[in-house]
Amino acid sequence: AQGLLADEAAVRNALSSVWSNGQVEGQVNRLKMIKRQMYGRAKFDLLRARVLHQV
Repeated sequence: AQGLLADEAAVRNALSSVWSNGQVEGQVNRLKMIKRQMYGRAKFDLLRARVLHQV
């Protein structure tokens, strides 16, 4: 119970947010895939453009 009280803000946010951990993990996985594909090809500006284009 003490741990729940210590993380009260996080618990409230998790219950009221429209995003679940599954959706967030999917976005993280997609970003990691793009990073793997772009490794060694170009600088950050091209990676940023590609990530923003796929959103």
